[in-house]
Amino acid sequence: MALRSAPTVRDGPDRGGATVCLLAVGLVFVVVGVFGATVGAARMARQQAAVAADLGALAGAARTLDGEPVACATATDLAARNGGRLVACRLDGLDVVVTAEVAVSPLPGLTRVATATARAGPVRG
Repeated sequence: MALRSAPTVRDGPDRGGATVCLLAVGLVFVVVGVFGATVGAARMARQQAAVAADLGALAGAARTLDGEPVACATATDLAARNGGRLVACRLDGLDVVVTAEVAVSPLPGLTRVATATARAGPVRG
């Protein structure tokens, strides 16, 4: 004599509700993660532009006595070696003022440019 249990059927209002809730929470985590990665990429690009501008200005300042073309060519080379692109360079007396930019694409189809300016020259007392 085998006992057979009757199949249970749940026809309540919360059928599958936990799955939808779990998917919604997962989507929120993904959106927050993508937002955090985008902000992090933008901050890194800003820092990279600042480094490229700083080092470019220092390199250009070492060559100011050779004239603006030589100083700016040196600054352009060093900025490019640090992942930046020199967009402006000028001599202001013995100081070199350099502006560098770095392009960043944190998401496909979303490209932003981070810009930084630096000045370097002789020590003044």
